[in-house]
Amino acid sequence: MNEEWAALGLPLLIAEEKGMGFLATLLKGIAFVPAVVHGIEALFGGKSGSDKKAAALSFVSAALNIGEAVTNRDIVDEGKFNDGLSKVIDGVVQCLNASAWATGK
Repeated sequence: MNEEWAALGLPLLIAEEKGMGFLATLLKGIAFVPAVVHGIEALFGGKSGSDKKAAALSFVSAALNIGEAVTNRDIVDEGKFNDGLSKVIDGVVQCLNASAWATGK
């Protein structure tokens, strides 16, 4: 299977068993994002969107223990990782705002 991924030119996230622990943590962290966004909205509803996004990014980063992941070399480019996490949060907000959840405000 690793050869198939390499042939597609995709990043080989599952090449090393070491990375599987972090992959599981990352997926759990991403699954946690909607709850974080909802909680941030409840706590900081009157704040600006950028303030709420920064708070959500901080909560999710802490949940994923990004500092340790960088130290362990599970994350090799912290800037790109944070950019990706920021886009996940933006996507969740966009989905929630387009759903019935937004009408309950």
